[in-house]
Amino acid sequence: MVFGVTDEDQIRLLHFSSAPYTRAEEGEPAHYFREGYQFAQVNLSGYDRPYEKQGQQYVATVPGVMMKFAGLKESRNEQGRVLTITQTDFESDGHHTATGAELVTTIQLYDGLSVARFVNRFTNFSDAPQTLEYLGSFSYLGLEKEGLQDADSKLRVYIPHNAWQHELAWQSYRFAELGLAQTQPHVFRRTSKVVEITNTGNWSAKHYLPMGYVENTEADTGLVFQIEHNGSWHYEYGMQNDHFFLNVSGPTEQQSHFYKTLAPGESFVSVPAAVGVSAADVSEAMGELDRYRRRIRRPNEDNRKLPVIFNDYMNCLFGDPTTERELPLIDAAAEAGAEYFVIDAGWYAPGEWWSSVGEWEECRERFPNGIREVTDYIRARGMIPGVWLELEVMGVRCALAERAADDWFFLRHGKRVFDRSRYQLDFRNPEVIRQVTGVVDRVVNEYGVGYIKMDYNIEPGIGTETAADSAGDGLLQHERAYLAWLDTIFRKYPDLVIENCSSGGLRMDYAMLSRYSIQSTSDQEDYVQYSTIAANVPSALTSEQAAVWSYPLRDGDPEEAVFNMVNALLCRIHQSGHLAELSPERFALVREGISVYKEIRGDIRISTPYWPLGLAHTREPWAALAIRTKERAYLAVWRRGTPDAGAGSDFCEIPLSGLWEEESEHGRRGWEVSLRYPAKALREHADFSFAPSSGVLTVRFGEPVMARLFEIRRTSAV
Repeated sequence: MVFGVTDEDQIRLLHFSSAPYTRAEEGEPAHYFREGYQFAQVNLSGYDRPYEKQGQQYVATVPGVMMKFAGLKESRNEQGRVLTITQTDFESDGHHTATGAELVTTIQLYDGLSVARFVNRFTNFSDAPQTLEYLGSFSYLGLEKEGLQDADSKLRVYIPHNAWQHELAWQSYRFAELGLAQTQPHVFRRTSKVVEITNTGNWSAKHYLPMGYVENTEADTGLVFQIEHNGSWHYEYGMQNDHFFLNVSGPTEQQSHFYKTLAPGESFVSVPAAVGVSAADVSEAMGELDRYRRRIRRPNEDNRKLPVIFNDYMNCLFGDPTTERELPLIDAAAEAGAEYFVIDAGWYAPGEWWSSVGEWEECRERFPNGIREVTDYIRARGMIPGVWLELEVMGVRCALAERAADDWFFLRHGKRVFDRSRYQLDFRNPEVIRQVTGVVDRVVNEYGVGYIKMDYNIEPGIGTETAADSAGDGLLQHERAYLAWLDTIFRKYPDLVIENCSSGGLRMDYAMLSRYSIQSTSDQEDYVQYSTIAANVPSALTSEQAAVWSYPLRDGDPEEAVFNMVNALLCRIHQSGHLAELSPERFALVREGISVYKEIRGDIRISTPYWPLGLAHTREPWAALAIRTKERAYLAVWRRGTPDAGAGSDFCEIPLSGLWEEESEHGRRGWEVSLRYPAKALREHADFSFAPSSGVLTVRFGEPVMARLFEIRRTSAV
């Protein structure tokens, strides 16, 4: 990370990479440095931009581009070095009027990690109000500057598409494929085209994950980043002064209906962005980000012990629980080896309950002797009970919602905002906080619950107009208030496990996941389709936080049961399905899978990912994910029987040579590969061989849809 100070006393970020700085910028025109290389973009209303830009990209912002370097301080904390860089715009000249702005950038570095966390604080030191339209979290100009090839040849951009039941659908592109080919004459290499990856609303991952990765294959460098925010955010790729840039931010006025008017002396803080560097290798980049995620996460026993969770929803009770239905499931889950048992949706109301939720009282029609009878039985069977909640909403037919004041809820145009027959609660309201805290108190203290599945199934849009300068400002205030409320709940109940669920994986972000210990990854009901999601999980979150369903079907066969288990074995088992109705053979496969998981989960929590076949894609016939520690790795391999499967597709060659460095101080290490699950059953369906010289594992799966888990151990030096 290299900074430079111009002759005009402006600080610029010249280099952010895993490769050394080559000082390639020295021959560039002076105006490139005046106009570009900002690492913090900020734009206020009412000021002309002094330098040319085209379109709506966030470059040459004002006062961002005009600010003077005012100092750099360095300190240390328990995580590592901290850089604090101050810029100001206090003096007018013949070219611009001073805005009275101060921008303080805090860069947290982490000992042993190639990741930095950026936060910007903007303060209005003028004598009049100023309206903030944009405050970036991180900007970098020069993505392509390393190497000699043109950008179209060497750069690849990875975009994390995300959607309900189709989470973690990464795709890679060249800039030319995104409409950013370098076609302009050299002197005019700026364009109105910008590749925008944006989320607007309270589902932070409904279209894309709040992260990205770009690599330079010629220079062997990669840049990976995540936006740590649970609402609206934006990042963009574009071109300025012959260079490709990346701008990362939280909410914006253009994309998110956000602006904030700051009184004299008032400050505003950007959402955090973590940015890491690596070689041009997806596995290495995501592994570095996973190590960082473990560093910033709330310490908790759940992520240390990785207990097995049974949840009665998916391909099981589907939100229709009763005492009679739960008791045999509890017995079967205990026999299979589950350690938590979660009663999912429906426990609080008879019949159809969607639009009446909000009070969260036990339903005696479903549980005649009370829900405590069931939770006590769960504990008697050696498991910790849990329940499903959706505390951020109230149904339009909820009696409490009818009595509550309008300021309990999001409002726009003077009316309550609702989506899918629910109102959105506003967590800035103290009455709302008292209500939702009381619900948590009740389920923990009266119902005996130790686990909450916290779901969220609506999208309230751009925000709320209540006590806010803009709808986006109201949304941001609410989101920060929600995180503050979560912090109070975990201080009050430090052993309580709360799962982050948003119609599956529609809020996979590390504002939430730095607090929650576990994340639902999908509502996908097709176990074959789920394998793509399971294979890509460590790109978005640490494996020990990723709840992946395993739900053997009533009418399935043994290979289906194994496939379901392999989906979950390298993450967090979210067991479901009618276990009490399975054949003895299939139940034994479930129990064996859970037993294997308990043997390897100590490695899962310290592992980093490796994708020997690349990130998984839905239509590809094979997928593979390895997680690795220093001495061993576990490899899940799926054959999916997809439409693209062709002749000879029962064989797959899986290159493992990149798992570890071949040499050590003691000489070359050997490897041993074994089939870990299932250990004995269904042997006739699978063969494998490993070639140590090439590091290639060849597998043959005799059925069109099947999966296996392998273990790879490093042996002594040879």
